[in-house]
Amino acid sequence: MSEVQMAAKRRAPAKEGEERHETIYRAVSDAIVEQRLKPGARLREDALADVFNISRTGIRKILQRLALEQLVTLTPRRGASVTRPTAEEAKDVFDARQLIECGLMPDVARRIGAKEAAELREMARQERQALRSGQQSIAIRLSADFHVRLAQLSGNATLAEFVERLCSRSSLILAVYGHRGHLGCESHDHDDLIGYLEAGNGERAKSFMSRHLKAIEASLSMVEEEDNVPDLQDIFGDSGALVKPNTRY
Repeated sequence: MSEVQMAAKRRAPAKEGEERHETIYRAVSDAIVEQRLKPGARLREDALADVFNISRTGIRKILQRLALEQLVTLTPRRGASVTRPTAEEAKDVFDARQLIECGLMPDVARRIGAKEAAELREMARQERQALRSGQQSIAIRLSADFHVRLAQLSGNATLAEFVERLCSRSSLILAVYGHRGHLGCESHDHDDLIGYLEAGNGERAKSFMSRHLKAIEASLSMVEEEDNVPDLQDIFGDSGALVKPNTRY
């Protein structure tokens, strides 16, 4: 076997491990946004390791990644738990989104083309469909994806990455404190925004984005709940089966 073949063989398990970690990260992240894991719920490393058949070291890395996105809180001697956003934190998140997302709208208006506008309209359509179907968690995720894609179209990769993190936190805030069947804004808001951008009216889009974000924030009802201990096997039973080879990573 050549050195190239040997190197490729060594890389294969590492790549497989990375893919499994990404799948598990997505499964836990989705469960938080979808409220199958409630705010304050403890996330025991050993229990998660058993559910996903992964090493505790691997789970620890995933929890640390979620902590960086502030979806999970890591506390010494207590371990990991689902972050419980406060009213003050929610305000901070939406203040940051006002500063960044509104500021990016003129750049998006200058760069957007027919292809990008059509892509955004399809995302908005899927979001409305999910909301009409009662799929609140999916609608929240699609709304976040829409805002992230907008930021990416500005051409500023650094700010787009920051917007993605803010949208992850906003998704948790909206899932916990939002109203069922409504995302805090009008269903046609995203389509209206696309229209201003497509017309090249960056300042109008900037003002509209500001009102849009304020409407979402104003719709939140901040009522906190007690801590709970989730049944991880029940929550991740199917997800765990998808990522359970014999070797732990």
